[in-house]
Parts: sequence; structure tokens; C-alpha cells
Amino acid sequence: MTPGSNIPLSAARVTVDVAAPVRLDVSGLLLTADGKVRSDDDFIFYNQPSGPGVTYRSGGGTAPDAIIVDTSALPPGIEKIVVTASPDAAGQTFRGIEPTATIRNADDSSVLASFTPPQLGDETALVIVEIYLRNGQWKARAVGQGYANGLAGIATDFGVSVEEPAAPAQQPVTPPPAPAQAPVAPPAPPVTTPAAPPAPATPPPPAPGAGKINLDKGRVSLQKNQTVSLIKGGRPLLSSVKMGLGWEPAYRGKDIDLDASVIAYGPQRNHVDSCYFGKLQIVGGAIRHSGDNLTGEGGGDDEVITVDLGRLPQEVTGLVFTVNSFSGQKFTEVAKAYCRLLDGATGEELVRFDLTSAEPQTGVMMAKLIRQFSGEWEMTAIGDFVKSRTVRGMVKPAAQSL
Repeated sequence: MTPGSNIPLSAARVTVDVAAPVRLDVSGLLLTADGKVRSDDDFIFYNQPSGPGVTYRSGGGTAPDAIIVDTSALPPGIEKIVVTASPDAAGQTFRGIEPTATIRNADDSSVLASFTPPQLGDETALVIVEIYLRNGQWKARAVGQGYANGLAGIATDFGVSVEEPAAPAQQPVTPPPAPAQAPVAPPAPPVTTPAAPPAPATPPPPAPGAGKINLDKGRVSLQKNQTVSLIKGGRPLLSSVKMGLGWEPAYRGKDIDLDASVIAYGPQRNHVDSCYFGKLQIVGGAIRHSGDNLTGEGGGDDEVITVDLGRLPQEVTGLVFTVNSFSGQKFTEVAKAYCRLLDGATGEELVRFDLTSAEPQTGVMMAKLIRQFSGEWEMTAIGDFVKSRTVRGMVKPAAQSL
């Protein structure tokens, strides 16, 4: 296929797989006649892999990711499915790594058409093909519309809510191609009006317990429920982080055995694995625990968990860092507890969260790291207490915090 060309679909169920020399994130959006999603539930991607009539399928790094469309199962009012892709490596463009979309019969895998967008440059995301309804017939069209602001630009244009710092209206890098034959409707034009008024040039500091910030101004001290995006200067800052957790012996001089753990979850809040003193490595060694500290004695971090973000498998989309009082004392008996995020390569402290107001419980969810659909990671301070002396009892409440 060439840009703007279209074909009638001879199968009700089709698979669109997108291959490239690098790993891609592929997604699909269900659009109404006005070219918009009905809600964020119509954005189908690795963190939300299924919707009515549309499914995301991961290739696991060894095969292309794909969007499967069952036109017979699409809800009334949905007239178009757009298939998008962006490089998995944050900030990477499509220059020199042009992707190929292959449209197949989902039942027998026979090839119906293929399309490689030409002349790509600074695009970091593409609308590659679309499956659309015209005069009662489902068709596929080659698009190849590029964006320089990643999947966030595409998502915003089609009406998906994206929680990012205010930015100018999204503009495509390359104009949408004209259809090869009339009367096929052209791709929906980019939205030029922001969903919300832009923030002032110098935004005020976030209110306690709210708001999202990044690391542009250096080290961040988080308050409960506050989020920091692990980017600096608009780019992801690091691929390896260390979460240091520290505390002091209980008041009245008694030792206290606190155990730091991290619980890994998948896109459906499903429990993947837990890393703690009894299991010092999980997910192929991408998450490692320093070992158990039985007393809290000594300066600095008492237990350290190292997370190699770049090696985490795609099925891990969320991490929750927890601390439990294995010895049974309540956190009101702990002199102080904190967690801090360090650059895994340099040891530089990036983010700190001090637990300043304890509750009489034996477990606390300190912080969470969430992978965004754009590929970046965000850390949010939690500070919620739970009755549990072990990480096993934290799995369910931690999942609810995601």
C-alpha cells in the first residue's frame, strides 16, 4: 500500500502487526464519527490491552506487537480504529527505522496488505493504518501521519486525557495524506485547542499532597500523594535506580526489624512477583535486594533495592515499595522512616519521601513507580499504613494503590 490508499477487508477479524528494527509500542484507538474516543477506555495499549472488539497483543520482544480488530464486535457508533506505534526507547525517532504494518486475516494469518511509511525523520510516533467503516463496508487505509511529541500527541489529538505538564497544542510532523480514491474521508485533523488552559510560564509550586513535577530543578522532596516524573529536560533521566529505605531503632532503645520489599505488578494490577529478604532477585535479576537489616542500626540506608528499569519485562508496569515491621512493633514506635530514589549509576539522590506522621500499624506502602504509555516512569509517594508484618499481606492493598 501507499500513503492514502485503501482496500476493502475480506475478513471480519483482522490483525495489524507493526514490525521495525527496534522494539515498538503499538496501540489502537476506537473512534466515533467525530474522530474522537468516547473515553480513555477506548485507548488500547500494553497497559490496557483489551476493549470492545479491539485487543492488544504483545510480541514479547521476539515478534511484532499487534492490534486485533473484530469488526463484528465493535460497539455501535465506533466507525474507525487507528493503529499507532512509537519506539520503545524514550526519545528515539523513526529516522532510519521505518516500520512496516502488515494487515492479516486474524483467523488464518493470511496477508491482506502491508504498508511502510516513506520519508520518516523526527517523528517519535505514527498513526500507521486505520480500519474504518464506509457505506457499510469495513476497509483499511494506509496513513503514515507522524508526530514529534510521541504517543501523548496522538492520544491528545484523539481525545484521550494525558496527565502531562501543559504544552502547546499538538501538531503533526507530516500532514495526513490525501486519500487515493474518493469519497474516503481524510484522517481527522489535529485538534488545535488545548483541552485545558495552558499553565503560566512559571507555574507555582505544587500544593501539598497534589501535583506532578519533574527533576528539572534537581532533588525533589515529595509529600504524600505527590508525583514526580523521572525526566529531566524533557528526556528520561536514567535507566537504573536504587530505592534506599532507612529507619532508626525504636524509641526506648529497642531494636526494630523492618523489612523493605518491592512488589511488581502487570497491567491488570496482577501480581508478578515480590522482592524481599527471602527472595533477593526477581524478574531475571532486573530487581535486586541488598539483604536483611535486623535492627536499623548504622547510618544511611538500611536496605537498598536496585531496579534496572531498562531490563524490566514489558509485563511489569508498576512497582510498589513497602516496609513491614517483622518484629511486630508499630510504626509509632519507629524513630523515623524514609525512602529515597537514587541514580543507580552515580548514587545521586533524586527524590526523598520522609514518613513524618506514623500510624499504629505494622506495614506501610512507601512509594510506587508506574510506567507511563510514553515509556517514562513516575514515582508517587503513598504513605498508607496497613496491618501486615510481611510482604505477603501487602500484595492486595498495594495493588489497590496502583
